[in-house]
Amino acid sequence: MQEVNGGNRDSGEETGLPVWARPDAFPPVGGGYGWIDRKGGRHPSLSLAELATAIRSDRDSVINLVWTPDSEFCQVPEEVPALEEAITAVRQEWVTDDLADAEHRLKWFGIGLAALLGYMAFQGWMQLRGVQATSGVDLGLVAQARWIFKAVLSSTAVGVSLLVFLILAFIPWYQAKKRMRELKRLPQGGGRAAVVPVIRFEVWLEAQRAPVTKLILVMVSMVFFTQLFYQNSVMDAGLVKSAYFGGEWWRLFTAPMLHGGILHFVMNALALLYLGKRLEVFGRWPHVPMVFLFSALVGGEASARFTHATSVGASGGLMGWLGFLLVFETLHARLVPRSAKRRLVGGVVLTAFIGLIGYRFIDNAAHFGGLVAGMIYAAIVFPKSSSVVRPKMTITDRVIGVGSLLGIAASTLVAIVKITG
Repeated sequence: MQEVNGGNRDSGEETGLPVWARPDAFPPVGGGYGWIDRKGGRHPSLSLAELATAIRSDRDSVINLVWTPDSEFCQVPEEVPALEEAITAVRQEWVTDDLADAEHRLKWFGIGLAALLGYMAFQGWMQLRGVQATSGVDLGLVAQARWIFKAVLSSTAVGVSLLVFLILAFIPWYQAKKRMRELKRLPQGGGRAAVVPVIRFEVWLEAQRAPVTKLILVMVSMVFFTQLFYQNSVMDAGLVKSAYFGGEWWRLFTAPMLHGGILHFVMNALALLYLGKRLEVFGRWPHVPMVFLFSALVGGEASARFTHATSVGASGGLMGWLGFLLVFETLHARLVPRSAKRRLVGGVVLTAFIGLIGYRFIDNAAHFGGLVAGMIYAAIVFPKSSSVVRPKMTITDRVIGVGSLLGIAASTLVAIVKITG
């Protein structure tokens, strides 16, 4: 990943632009024409036509930035009017390929889910026959259908399969369809300038370093990989409510470091990387562990008070990051493009929808508690500002940030000891 100018500084407030929107947010040009890939490699082009051809052939989306003689610094391709035709063509190919892949997955996941539902309905029907034979009661057709329907819905296999179908098939298909509609509605010519701020923001954000976020991911991963070798890890270090109320308070700290399976871990890891980097870049690194730890504890306490099932997972802390960003970016609206916040709002809606579908497997109390905790934290610590400059770190921030990191590290160590001990 290339380093870009403005990654660690916010001077130049007089420009009235946030750091990602300033001309020097990206590296200086290399002379003539060329492009930079996602790993920072530079690829000179002999002419504008050759650069356009490279973009037109970019089926794997490796071109990150381009340079031309007309600009002192690199730009995203969408900022160069002469490349519009090539960009439009390759975008069409991207969206078409994504939609075809999503439709393929939707088809086969749907067939698998339908087969499972049919099998479970058959099993329910067989059980119903046994119940009727034993009791001597012959239920009516509607009552039989209702009985079988409840039996199917109460199946753990059906619930998990429905969540997998939703996350891995339906949601990608819906997003691909949405991108196709947006592409068709995108205006030609100057109207395309509306998408430039979001693209610049995302490209700039992707290039920033987030070492604290990665460190937290490493700690969570250490506990998960330890879990793979010990079958009773959830009972040993998860938030077992009876044990917690019986005096094992440390479970409130260890449970967020554990996960219930590979899908649970992967989904949380992806959310951790995106949300954590965004918070670390704009809110500064000390607040990454502070918000995570605070929200995870509040989410865990909410889970303990309102649910009985054992719970594990970093979702409380991650929802805290999400809630923090929603409030922070609202109170500091000039730091990010307005439309870039839609992804955060979409994350809340999606989480709520998944929680509704999988209410028997998902700890909605922990999610809600963590979300509210993060929102309150942001509202108190970061009052509203119209500045385009990111908040500065104080000595107090650094000290408490280090302490919070040590708290997460201690939670990691205790979780591993409890699992292996």
